[in-house]
Amino acid sequence: MSGRTERPTSPADDGRLDAATEAFVAHRNLLFTLVYEILGSATDAEDVLQETWLLWAGVDLGTVLDRRAYLIRIATRQALKRLRTLGRRRESYVGPWLPEPLLTAPDVADDVELADSVSMAMLLVLETLGPTERAVFVLREVFVLDYDEIAGAVGKSPATVRQIAHRARAHVAARRPRGTASPAETRAALEAFQRAVETGELQGLLDILAPDVVALSDGGGVRHALLRPLVGAGNVARLLAVGWWRREGARGGRSVEMVQINGGPGLLVRIGGEVDGVVAVRMENGYVTGAYHVRNPEKLSRIGQETAVSR
Repeated sequence: MSGRTERPTSPADDGRLDAATEAFVAHRNLLFTLVYEILGSATDAEDVLQETWLLWAGVDLGTVLDRRAYLIRIATRQALKRLRTLGRRRESYVGPWLPEPLLTAPDVADDVELADSVSMAMLLVLETLGPTERAVFVLREVFVLDYDEIAGAVGKSPATVRQIAHRARAHVAARRPRGTASPAETRAALEAFQRAVETGELQGLLDILAPDVVALSDGGGVRHALLRPLVGAGNVARLLAVGWWRREGARGGRSVEMVQINGGPGLLVRIGGEVDGVVAVRMENGYVTGAYHVRNPEKLSRIGQETAVSR
């Protein structure tokens, strides 16, 4: 025995924890989405949510006027701490770094703004912002918090937050996809990708690739992947139709399934019955301008079941 005397919990303690748990569970999907958009990593987002819960469980709820706002403040601060650590890790990452993909429910696409905010293309744009700019942009543009609330979350004055938000909005606007793609256009693009991977047929793929399309693949130094971006419709089409991807699949028996990845259509690739990777695309004016292929096994843990996102 340790000899330590445990303090018995009282009905009041139990009631406080019940109330804290209820509030946390009610906002958990929102908090996960917020932190995921700041970090681009579902695994790290889960760690931050655990840290958020531990801090939240110790709060005197009688002093909290708005539980949602308080939870967002805790989660944002913890996410910013984690993001600065992740930045140092990514400096030594092997090859291009891509966000951790999520298998999402079809109804996520019905909320156009939410689907756009969690898309692979948008997460890559957010990667070009500094940590505070990224948090401010997400809190303001996605979750529509007022400047006072954001100021409390990021530790800046409302006036400073307003300036950061303006700068971040302009930065993102200059880099986000120009022109929208209908669901039918996006689906047609994925079907062309699917045919190219399954059959090696190139023409249908060339018809929907922009001349300056960029392909990125993330193997994390564990799986075969591009070590640098591949540019140009011909190069990208050949990679999909006759490159190492098809050769590896031919050895193990490849299947390609259309699924919802990060709020939009994507491809789930299996080799030998095991998940090998996912592909998401960026569409502009009816053409594919970006193709994002994630093979790093550490980033595929959320592909086995749908992840709930909300705002």
